[in-house]
Amino acid sequence: MVVNELIQGQTWSPLIQQKNNTKGTENMRSEKFVDTLKELITDTNDLQVEAADARDKFIKGEPIDLHDVMISAQKAKTSFELLMELRNKGLDLYRETLRMQV
Repeated sequence: MVVNELIQGQTWSPLIQQKNNTKGTENMRSEKFVDTLKELITDTNDLQVEAADARDKFIKGEPIDLHDVMISAQKAKTSFELLMELRNKGLDLYRETLRMQV
């Protein structure tokens, strides 16, 4: 029985080739992580802008419900708090690595 028959579309290579191929995947993983962080920052900014627009519309007296304004403000606040916690954890990790003795 051939393993390739079990999983269609996936090719198997010897261990030496797999080790050589993992060097490129680490760089791809870091790029994906950076892209994820950039996306989180962009989404947080978009939510902040959306909440500000809803607040301004409500203040100007345009037809918008108060609960929609509050929901958008809460979404923006929660997203910002998550971003700040991730930043704080990253700084803690950085400080911890600086304290490591070599």
